[in-house]
Amino acid sequence: MAIADKLWWLPFGSVPEVAPRDLHGRITSAAPPQLLDVRTRAEWRNGHIRGAVSAPITSLGSLLDELALDPERPVVAICLTAHRSIPAVRLLRQHGFADVAQLEGGMQAWWSAGLPTEVPQA
Repeated sequence: MAIADKLWWLPFGSVPEVAPRDLHGRITSAAPPQLLDVRTRAEWRNGHIRGAVSAPITSLGSLLDELALDPERPVVAICLTAHRSIPAVRLLRQHGFADVAQLEGGMQAWWSAGLPTEVPQA
């Protein structure tokens, strides 16, 4: 096992990214990517991208099977500032997901671009 595989959780380094406006276009297409939001539950409740599933990075390893993501389809990992999504991309790759990227700039960039979010009803 390579050192990078053992240290998948480090929020440093580079992974493929998709810009907020590009992601918005992709999620409204006929073949949208799967969206994985790895922020905390409290952050999730403050607003998330429609269609995303929530799995905090601290629990992602144990929730991966339960999420039933399709390894044959693209996945975009999302966090607040594009730090926690880096280890999510690495973990998904270790589990056989080939087409994985993170949201460039995270939710902060999404909100700055004025793109839509939804807030769960209490």
